[in-house]
Amino acid sequence: MKYIDEYRDPAVARALIGEIRRVVRNRWTLMEICGGQTHAIVRYGIDTLLPEMLTLVHGPGCPVCVTSIRMIDKACTLARREEVIFTTFGDMIRVPGSMQDLAAVKAGGGDVRIVYSPLDAVRLAEQNPGSHVVFFAVGFETTAPANGRAVQYAAAKGLKNFSILCAHVLVPPALRLILSAPGNCIQGLLAAGHVCTVMGYEEYIPIAERFHVPIVVTGFEPVDILLGILECVRMLEGKRFAVHNSYTRSVRREGNPAARRVLDEVFEPCDRVWRGIGHIPASGLRLRKRYERFDAEQRFDLADVRSQESPLCRAGEILQGKRKPLECPAFGGACTPDRPLGAPMVSAEGACAAYYRYRRAG
Repeated sequence: MKYIDEYRDPAVARALIGEIRRVVRNRWTLMEICGGQTHAIVRYGIDTLLPEMLTLVHGPGCPVCVTSIRMIDKACTLARREEVIFTTFGDMIRVPGSMQDLAAVKAGGGDVRIVYSPLDAVRLAEQNPGSHVVFFAVGFETTAPANGRAVQYAAAKGLKNFSILCAHVLVPPALRLILSAPGNCIQGLLAAGHVCTVMGYEEYIPIAERFHVPIVVTGFEPVDILLGILECVRMLEGKRFAVHNSYTRSVRREGNPAARRVLDEVFEPCDRVWRGIGHIPASGLRLRKRYERFDAEQRFDLADVRSQESPLCRAGEILQGKRKPLECPAFGGACTPDRPLGAPMVSAEGACAAYYRYRRAG
């Protein structure tokens, strides 16, 4: 299959690993900032095949994982309302809140439905005029354009019984937080190809220059990731701090202009709390004033929802590359996919889920 098999070719992968070994001369720590890349690295053992001088750590690249616990609690509060049909993608169903997840709310009688597109939620609103349909809009810049188009479509239809619970987050502010933190050890970054497919990579250029880190836009297959690592090491060894696009089959410097226009029309930046990390200024998206009638938080007044993180969960440290899942005391004991303390254990892109599946002892 084109663009799959050739990017999983063992011979090509071995050649790239050999070239990385030839090029590297110093110790470097690289961070991938996409949960899909994390799963590929752990699944294929890429980190175990690299020279000892290279260390890979995992970043905040799982949008499910960084959605704040208070936002999960708000989702559960909405889903328990009798007049609400709460819609979400399946990856949010088992993300734990303070007391419940959406699966438990559904089991208790809440009308929680999994959809495959935000437009499915809009159609549900059209078909159920006596109910109010809420869509859980979660994700990085990748998913925001589709959710923005759903809001535009609802506005064009004049729907009054549709809204979104907006939890969108942005990658660059999180990177600036991590790179400016005291004791930061990240020296190179592998950027997420799908985010850059939408946004391009121009906004990463000042980050590379300010923090003196090379940033390589990378795909999600083993060869993609090894190509990204090789280019990152080449720049580090050459003391070059720039942005390189290794995912040219999908990413352009300017991104996707049509998708960016939707983002600019429907959303505006806002401060956001990231689960386990905390408040990051201008790191989220909210609906612009002209679309605020579709904001579920305002429509249902969720300001009084209070939340509390598990004191045992170390997700915030894992999401910032300060700790790996196996270094968490709760991993595989107090925290498992059946009884998760944090989102990284149940998300399809969570680092803890990857380690539990591929690296768990026994």
